[in-house]
Amino acid sequence: MARGRAGKGRERGEGRRRGGREAVVEAVDGGTAELRPDPERAEGWSLMIDGAPQSHVDLADPSHLAFPYQRRLGHVIDLVAPAGQPLRVLHLGGGALTLARYVGVTRPRSTQQVVEKDAALVRLVRRVLPLDPQARVKVREGDAREGLGRVADGWADLVVADVFSGARTPAHLTSVEFLAEVRRVLAPGGWYAGNLADGPPLAYLRGQVATAAAVFPEVAVAADPVVWRGKRFGNAVLVAAGQPLPGGEFTRRVAGDPHPGRVEHGGGLRDFTGGAGAVSDAVAKASPAPRAGAFD
Repeated sequence: MARGRAGKGRERGEGRRRGGREAVVEAVDGGTAELRPDPERAEGWSLMIDGAPQSHVDLADPSHLAFPYQRRLGHVIDLVAPAGQPLRVLHLGGGALTLARYVGVTRPRSTQQVVEKDAALVRLVRRVLPLDPQARVKVREGDAREGLGRVADGWADLVVADVFSGARTPAHLTSVEFLAEVRRVLAPGGWYAGNLADGPPLAYLRGQVATAAAVFPEVAVAADPVVWRGKRFGNAVLVAAGQPLPGGEFTRRVAGDPHPGRVEHGGGLRDFTGGAGAVSDAVAKASPAPRAGAFD
Protein backbone atom coordinates (compact mmCIF):
# COMPACT_ATOMS: atom_id res chain seq x y z
CA MET A 1 0.00 0.00 0.00
CA ALA A 2 2.49 2.61 1.15
CA ARG A 3 6.17 3.07 0.57
CA GLY A 4 8.21 2.31 3.69
CA ARG A 5 10.78 4.46 5.41
CA ALA A 6 14.32 4.39 4.12
CA GLY A 7 16.58 2.09 6.08
CA LYS A 8 19.50 -0.27 5.87
CA GLY A 9 18.82 -3.11 3.46
CA ARG A 10 20.43 -6.50 2.96
CA GLU A 11 22.92 -7.14 0.25
CA ARG A 12 21.62 -7.35 -3.29
CA GLY A 13 19.61 -10.49 -3.96
CA GLU A 14 19.77 -12.03 -0.46
CA GLY A 15 17.07 -14.67 -0.18
CA ARG A 16 14.84 -16.14 2.50
CA ARG A 17 13.28 -19.54 1.94
CA ARG A 18 9.46 -19.47 1.90
CA GLY A 19 7.38 -22.43 0.78
CA GLY A 20 10.06 -23.85 -1.52
CA ARG A 21 10.89 -20.49 -3.13
CA GLU A 22 13.23 -17.84 -1.87
CA ALA A 23 12.16 -14.34 -0.98
CA VAL A 24 14.35 -11.66 -2.54
CA VAL A 25 15.42 -8.86 -0.21
CA GLU A 26 17.28 -5.82 -1.53
CA ALA A 27 17.97 -2.22 -0.67
CA VAL A 28 16.15 0.13 -3.02
CA ASP A 29 15.97 3.90 -3.12
CA GLY A 30 12.92 4.01 -0.84
CA GLY A 31 14.11 1.54 1.81
CA THR A 32 14.32 -2.25 1.95
CA ALA A 33 12.27 -4.15 -0.61
CA GLU A 34 11.21 -7.76 -0.16
CA LEU A 35 9.58 -9.84 -2.87
CA ARG A 36 7.90 -12.55 -0.82
CA PRO A 37 6.54 -15.77 -2.40
CA ASP A 38 2.83 -16.37 -1.88
CA PRO A 39 2.50 -19.88 -0.38
CA GLU A 40 -1.03 -20.22 -1.81
CA ARG A 41 -0.21 -19.31 -5.41
CA ALA A 42 2.59 -21.06 -7.28
CA GLU A 43 3.69 -17.91 -9.11
CA GLY A 44 2.37 -15.32 -6.67
CA TRP A 45 4.59 -12.69 -5.05
CA SER A 46 3.99 -9.87 -2.58
CA LEU A 47 6.08 -6.71 -2.60
CA MET A 48 6.93 -5.24 0.80
CA ILE A 49 8.85 -2.01 1.43
CA ASP A 50 10.27 -1.78 4.96
CA GLY A 51 7.65 -4.30 6.04
CA ALA A 52 4.71 -2.37 4.61
CA PRO A 53 2.65 -4.30 2.03
CA GLN A 54 2.78 -2.67 -1.39
CA SER A 55 1.25 -4.97 -3.95
CA HIS A 56 0.81 -8.55 -5.09
CA VAL A 57 1.56 -10.11 -8.49
CA ASP A 58 0.60 -13.52 -9.84
CA LEU A 59 2.77 -14.12 -12.89
CA ALA A 60 0.55 -17.03 -13.94
CA ASP A 61 -2.64 -14.96 -13.67
CA PRO A 62 -2.04 -11.19 -13.85
CA SER A 63 -5.81 -10.63 -13.63
CA HIS A 64 -5.71 -11.76 -10.00
CA LEU A 65 -5.74 -8.75 -7.66
CA ALA A 66 -5.14 -9.86 -4.09
CA PHE A 67 -5.08 -6.58 -2.16
CA PRO A 68 -8.46 -4.88 -1.54
CA TYR A 69 -7.32 -1.46 -2.78
CA GLN A 70 -5.95 -3.01 -5.97
CA ARG A 71 -9.24 -4.82 -6.56
CA ARG A 72 -11.02 -1.46 -6.30
CA LEU A 73 -8.63 0.05 -8.81
CA GLY A 74 -9.28 -3.00 -10.97
CA HIS A 75 -12.98 -2.21 -10.92
CA VAL A 76 -12.15 1.30 -12.15
CA ILE A 77 -10.13 -0.18 -15.01
CA ASP A 78 -13.05 -2.49 -15.86
CA LEU A 79 -15.65 0.28 -15.82
CA VAL A 80 -13.86 3.14 -17.58
CA ALA A 81 -14.64 1.67 -21.03
CA PRO A 82 -16.45 -1.36 -22.53
CA ALA A 83 -14.87 -4.71 -21.67
CA GLY A 84 -11.80 -5.57 -23.71
CA GLN A 85 -11.45 -2.15 -25.31
CA PRO A 86 -7.78 -1.06 -25.42
CA LEU A 87 -6.90 1.93 -23.27
CA ARG A 88 -4.14 4.48 -22.98
CA VAL A 89 -3.20 4.41 -19.31
CA LEU A 90 -0.75 6.54 -17.35
CA HIS A 91 0.40 5.03 -14.03
CA LEU A 92 2.00 7.43 -11.56
CA GLY A 93 3.88 5.06 -9.28
CA GLY A 94 4.79 1.61 -10.49
CA GLY A 95 5.45 -0.70 -7.55
CA ALA A 96 5.43 -4.27 -8.85
CA LEU A 97 3.55 -3.12 -11.99
CA THR A 98 0.48 -5.04 -10.82
CA LEU A 99 -2.09 -2.76 -12.42
CA ALA A 100 -0.14 -2.40 -15.66
CA ARG A 101 -0.13 -6.20 -15.89
CA TYR A 102 -3.86 -6.27 -15.15
CA VAL A 103 -4.61 -3.79 -17.94
CA GLY A 104 -2.40 -5.75 -20.31
CA VAL A 105 -4.23 -9.03 -19.78
CA THR A 106 -7.80 -7.69 -19.51
CA ARG A 107 -7.46 -5.09 -22.28
CA PRO A 108 -4.99 -6.42 -24.88
CA ARG A 109 -3.35 -3.88 -27.20
CA SER A 110 -3.55 -1.17 -24.54
CA THR A 111 -0.71 1.37 -24.48
CA GLN A 112 0.65 2.21 -21.04
CA GLN A 113 3.19 4.55 -19.49
CA VAL A 114 4.50 4.09 -15.95
CA VAL A 115 6.38 6.79 -14.03
CA GLU A 116 8.30 5.42 -11.02
CA LYS A 117 10.90 7.40 -9.08
CA ASP A 118 12.59 4.41 -7.42
CA ALA A 119 14.99 3.25 -10.12
CA ALA A 120 16.39 0.42 -7.98
CA LEU A 121 12.88 -0.92 -7.39
CA VAL A 122 12.18 -0.83 -11.13
CA ARG A 123 15.31 -2.88 -11.77
CA LEU A 124 14.41 -5.40 -9.07
CA VAL A 125 10.86 -5.89 -10.35
CA ARG A 126 11.98 -6.19 -13.96
CA ARG A 127 14.55 -8.84 -12.99
CA VAL A 128 12.47 -11.00 -10.63
CA LEU A 129 8.96 -10.37 -11.99
CA PRO A 130 9.51 -9.64 -15.70
CA LEU A 131 6.74 -8.17 -17.80
CA ASP A 132 5.28 -10.03 -20.75
CA PRO A 133 7.60 -9.03 -23.62
CA GLN A 134 4.52 -8.40 -25.76
CA ALA A 135 3.08 -5.88 -23.29
CA ARG A 136 3.00 -2.31 -24.54
CA VAL A 137 4.25 -0.83 -21.27
CA LYS A 138 6.90 1.89 -21.16
CA VAL A 139 8.45 2.49 -17.73
CA ARG A 140 10.03 5.91 -17.13
CA GLU A 141 12.13 6.62 -14.07
CA GLY A 142 11.43 9.96 -12.45
CA ASP A 143 9.17 12.10 -10.28
CA ALA A 144 5.46 11.50 -10.84
CA ARG A 145 4.49 15.15 -11.30
CA GLU A 146 7.41 15.86 -13.60
CA GLY A 147 6.51 12.80 -15.64
CA LEU A 148 2.88 13.91 -15.77
CA GLY A 149 4.00 17.27 -17.13
CA ARG A 150 5.64 15.55 -20.10
CA VAL A 151 2.47 13.76 -21.23
CA ALA A 152 0.57 15.30 -24.14
CA ASP A 153 -2.80 16.96 -23.69
CA GLY A 154 -5.67 14.49 -23.91
CA TRP A 155 -3.44 11.42 -24.22
CA ALA A 156 -4.80 9.23 -21.41
CA ASP A 157 -8.09 7.41 -21.03
CA LEU A 158 -7.15 6.70 -17.42
CA VAL A 159 -4.60 8.11 -14.99
CA VAL A 160 -3.85 5.99 -11.91
CA ALA A 161 -1.88 7.55 -9.05
CA ASP A 162 -0.39 5.23 -6.41
CA VAL A 163 2.65 7.11 -5.16
CA PHE A 164 4.13 6.84 -1.68
CA SER A 165 7.46 7.92 -0.26
CA GLY A 166 8.33 7.02 3.31
CA ALA A 167 4.77 5.63 3.71
CA ARG A 168 3.30 9.03 2.72
CA THR A 169 2.02 10.56 -0.50
CA PRO A 170 4.30 13.53 -1.31
CA ALA A 171 2.70 16.95 -0.83
CA HIS A 172 3.10 18.01 -4.46
CA LEU A 173 0.78 15.17 -5.50
CA THR A 174 -2.10 16.28 -3.28
CA SER A 175 -3.03 19.68 -4.73
CA VAL A 176 -5.50 21.33 -7.08
CA GLU A 177 -2.60 22.20 -9.38
CA PHE A 178 -1.57 18.54 -9.58
CA LEU A 179 -5.11 17.41 -10.41
CA ALA A 180 -5.44 20.18 -12.98
CA GLU A 181 -2.43 18.64 -14.74
CA VAL A 182 -4.10 15.23 -14.50
CA ARG A 183 -7.23 16.60 -16.13
CA ARG A 184 -5.14 18.21 -18.86
CA VAL A 185 -3.72 14.86 -19.96
CA LEU A 186 -7.08 13.05 -19.83
CA ALA A 187 -8.98 12.49 -23.05
CA PRO A 188 -12.65 13.52 -23.16
CA GLY A 189 -14.45 10.91 -21.09
CA GLY A 190 -11.24 9.94 -19.26
CA TRP A 191 -11.05 9.08 -15.56
CA TYR A 192 -8.61 9.65 -12.72
CA ALA A 193 -8.12 7.11 -9.90
CA GLY A 194 -5.92 7.73 -6.88
CA ASN A 195 -4.91 5.46 -4.01
CA LEU A 196 -5.05 7.46 -0.78
CA ALA A 197 -4.20 6.41 2.76
CA ASP A 198 -5.54 7.98 5.95
CA GLY A 199 -6.67 7.23 9.46
CA PRO A 200 -8.79 8.87 12.14
CA PRO A 201 -10.01 11.62 12.03
CA LEU A 202 -9.82 11.38 8.19
CA ALA A 203 -8.95 15.07 7.77
CA TYR A 204 -6.57 14.29 4.92
CA LEU A 205 -9.17 12.25 3.04
CA ARG A 206 -11.79 14.99 3.45
CA GLY A 207 -9.35 17.53 2.04
CA GLN A 208 -8.49 15.29 -0.90
CA VAL A 209 -12.16 14.82 -1.75
CA ALA A 210 -12.65 18.60 -1.67
CA THR A 211 -9.55 19.06 -3.83
CA ALA A 212 -10.78 16.57 -6.45
CA ALA A 213 -14.24 18.20 -6.44
CA ALA A 214 -12.62 21.56 -7.22
CA VAL A 215 -11.22 20.11 -10.47
CA PHE A 216 -13.68 17.37 -11.48
CA PRO A 217 -17.49 17.58 -11.37
CA GLU A 218 -17.85 13.87 -10.54
CA VAL A 219 -16.10 12.18 -7.61
CA ALA A 220 -16.56 8.85 -5.81
CA VAL A 221 -14.53 7.18 -3.05
CA ALA A 222 -14.32 3.49 -2.08
CA ALA A 223 -12.91 2.34 1.26
CA ASP A 224 -13.28 -0.32 3.92
CA PRO A 225 -16.22 0.41 6.27
CA VAL A 226 -13.93 0.58 9.30
CA VAL A 227 -11.84 3.21 7.52
CA TRP A 228 -14.98 5.23 6.75
CA ARG A 229 -15.93 5.05 10.43
CA GLY A 230 -12.53 6.41 11.42
CA LYS A 231 -11.60 3.24 13.31
CA ARG A 232 -8.47 2.24 11.42
CA PHE A 233 -5.76 3.56 9.11
CA GLY A 234 -6.23 2.24 5.58
CA ASN A 235 -6.64 2.84 1.88
CA ALA A 236 -9.31 4.79 0.04
CA VAL A 237 -9.62 4.77 -3.75
CA LEU A 238 -10.76 8.12 -5.15
CA VAL A 239 -12.25 8.20 -8.66
CA ALA A 240 -12.91 11.45 -10.55
CA ALA A 241 -14.17 12.32 -14.02
CA GLY A 242 -15.64 15.08 -16.12
CA GLN A 243 -18.87 13.18 -16.69
CA PRO A 244 -21.20 11.03 -14.53
CA LEU A 245 -19.56 7.97 -13.03
CA PRO A 246 -21.34 4.59 -12.88
CA GLY A 247 -21.74 4.92 -9.13
CA GLY A 248 -24.28 2.14 -8.80
CA GLU A 249 -22.18 -0.45 -10.62
CA PHE A 250 -18.98 0.63 -8.84
CA THR A 251 -20.81 0.33 -5.51
CA ARG A 252 -22.08 -3.15 -6.39
CA ARG A 253 -18.66 -4.44 -7.38
CA VAL A 254 -16.88 -3.01 -4.34
CA ALA A 255 -19.54 -4.43 -2.02
CA GLY A 256 -19.16 -7.86 -3.63
CA ASP A 257 -15.40 -8.13 -3.07
CA PRO A 258 -13.93 -10.77 -0.73
CA HIS A 259 -13.20 -7.85 1.61
CA PRO A 260 -16.34 -5.75 0.99
CA GLY A 261 -15.94 -2.01 0.78
CA ARG A 262 -18.32 0.93 0.75
CA VAL A 263 -18.60 3.62 -1.91
CA GLU A 264 -19.67 7.19 -1.24
CA HIS A 265 -20.59 9.62 -4.02
CA GLY A 266 -23.03 12.45 -4.67
CA GLY A 267 -24.63 14.07 -1.64
CA GLY A 268 -23.23 11.54 0.81
CA LEU A 269 -19.68 12.33 -0.24
CA ARG A 270 -20.32 16.07 -0.10
CA ASP A 271 -21.62 15.63 3.45
CA PHE A 272 -18.52 13.63 4.34
CA THR A 273 -16.18 16.51 3.42
CA GLY A 274 -17.74 18.58 6.21
CA GLY A 275 -16.73 21.90 4.68
CA ALA A 276 -13.10 20.93 4.09
CA GLY A 277 -11.36 23.19 1.60
CA ALA A 278 -9.42 22.36 -1.53
CA VAL A 279 -5.64 22.07 -1.14
CA SER A 280 -3.29 24.25 -3.20
CA ASP A 281 0.45 23.84 -3.80
CA ALA A 282 1.07 26.68 -1.36
CA VAL A 283 -0.40 24.79 1.62
CA ALA A 284 -0.13 21.14 0.53
CA LYS A 285 1.24 18.61 3.00
CA ALA A 286 2.20 14.97 2.64
CA SER A 287 -0.40 12.43 3.67
CA PRO A 288 -0.29 11.31 7.33
CA ALA A 289 2.10 8.55 8.32
CA PRO A 290 0.52 5.32 9.55
CA ARG A 291 0.75 4.64 13.25
CA ALA A 292 3.17 2.01 14.49
CA GLY A 293 1.77 -1.47 13.90
CA ALA A 294 -0.68 -0.38 11.20
CA PHE A 295 0.48 -3.18 8.90
CA ASP A 296 1.01 -5.92 11.50
